[in-house]
Amino acid sequence: MSEFIIEEELKKLPHKPGVYIMHNSLNAILYVGKAVDLHSRVRQYFQSGHGHNNSPKISKMVSQISYFEYIITGSELEALVLECNLIKEHRPKYNTLMTDDKGYPYIRITVNEPYPRIMMSHNMKQDHAKYFGPYTNVRAIKDIILLLKRLYLIRSCNLKLPKDKPERPCLYHQLHQCSAPCNDYISMEDYRERINSAISFLNGNFKATANDLQKKMQEYASQMEFEKAAEIRDLIQSIYHIMDRQRITDTNGEDRDIIAYERNDKDAVISIFFIRNGQLLGRENHHMTCDESDTGELLLTEFAKQYYTHTPYIPKEILTELPLLELDILTEYLSQKEGHKITIHTPKKGEKHKLISLAKENASLVLAQDIERIKKTERRTVGATEEIAELLGIKSAARMEAFDISHISGYHSVASMVVFENGMPKKNAYRKFKLKTIEGPDDYSSMLEVLSRRFTDEKLGPFPDVLMMDGGKGQVNIALMVLDSLGIDIPVCGMVKDDHHRTRGLYYNNVEVKFKPKSEALNMITTLQDEAHRFAIEYHKLLRAKDQVHSILDDIKGIGPAKRKALMQHFKDISKIREAEVSELCEVPGITTDLAQSIYNFFH
Repeated sequence: MSEFIIEEELKKLPHKPGVYIMHNSLNAILYVGKAVDLHSRVRQYFQSGHGHNNSPKISKMVSQISYFEYIITGSELEALVLECNLIKEHRPKYNTLMTDDKGYPYIRITVNEPYPRIMMSHNMKQDHAKYFGPYTNVRAIKDIILLLKRLYLIRSCNLKLPKDKPERPCLYHQLHQCSAPCNDYISMEDYRERINSAISFLNGNFKATANDLQKKMQEYASQMEFEKAAEIRDLIQSIYHIMDRQRITDTNGEDRDIIAYERNDKDAVISIFFIRNGQLLGRENHHMTCDESDTGELLLTEFAKQYYTHTPYIPKEILTELPLLELDILTEYLSQKEGHKITIHTPKKGEKHKLISLAKENASLVLAQDIERIKKTERRTVGATEEIAELLGIKSAARMEAFDISHISGYHSVASMVVFENGMPKKNAYRKFKLKTIEGPDDYSSMLEVLSRRFTDEKLGPFPDVLMMDGGKGQVNIALMVLDSLGIDIPVCGMVKDDHHRTRGLYYNNVEVKFKPKSEALNMITTLQDEAHRFAIEYHKLLRAKDQVHSILDDIKGIGPAKRKALMQHFKDISKIREAEVSELCEVPGITTDLAQSIYNFFH
């Protein structure tokens, strides 16, 4: 099988919009970016003298790239939204990460209120309101909200209607920008009809309104009222910009998998897209061998049976390119497995069908260009888990969990839980534990508490196929004791290091299991052990840093939790508070001149 040769793979890149993902040799994601033209953009990273390489940060990143992958999208807007979702999910080392983590905004209509309002929101909550987006142009969103309020005379106030009754309508009514439901100038039914018109507009039925505005703009222009005409022109441009359809985001907030395939005489690629909370978070490509007699329905059915039998999470809806064979029995089995109804169907039109087409297009590109890399990746990931299961003599190692304890002489004892599924880190399943009952450096008692909490809390996800402990016989026995007390039967291994602190094998059933040197299974266990240790240390450092900040500010008379939070939100860093002048400290909400002087005196 061929290796991933970057020069050769660059030639295969399509001239299409999409997202590219850079990986290092350990399969960690270094960087996620978007491109209008994947072929041109990705090649720039590897061209000497190009602007990308003028940055030391990017040059260092490029030197670590072992391979890259990409996901094609239908437009640059789709690529931008997907890029944001992937960055939030994986937080790559070389991406500039948002500290507030707000993401892209939505338009929110409070249809749960008697007289709904229209506003911008930076996140989508489970509050029975109706959301549209996310969108990528904040200015355009504000213009659209303003336009909708003017077109349909939607209220802007925060009154709790119909309970609140002001003496007279507000200024917006005087400016003909509100229908004044607060004073019963419009019935609830008529107001609701206007809200429905606004919803129809946001659903894409906006061309009639845009045409009316176009006529109004021309009227203003013919009357030499060019400023008003320019204002209408800008609103029309905002309408068309923000209403550009973003197929990869489903604001219903549903979880679903999208499955499509492409094949030749001997190989098939199954592409599965993961939509979670209404947003496309990523995709996987799987290789299957086949022959000419295998139908597409058969291939998709066999994939679904093999994939969902072992995956720990199944969404409520699965969309497939072709109808599955044995659909009723498979649906019944998966529904019983998850404990709620699972639906599997094949959309023929609409937005769901467009998602199928996008997955199909990705599968076609992978089959044409990346089939050898997919096979190699499977050997490194799924193949490694199968090798581990075979060496241990267990049924499966598809989901592995590893635990580690971190402390300094018992100070801030914490633990980490990291999860690998099908040989890949599943970072949204990682968990941090702050020890509640243990004082001092007692790793065994700490692990006893952590494992007891993990296996009695249903929110921590499905149980693993095998449990990996960072240590030898002692840690393994602690884990076995906890599992036995809870009546849980899970294989437990100890990840053993040699004298040079390198992973050398697994301790299982009172014997040490040896791996072949440089085997994919050994590489995976090494990565798993290092990841558990890194995650625990990272959490420990965070708690120490927070403790240092709180202890310093808490020593200042007059500073309580609220003012401490306000100071940190304003200055972001304790060093900046230390360097601030009295006048700068007074800019913080709640900080008086006397208190600002006390803070300044404390640090000086």
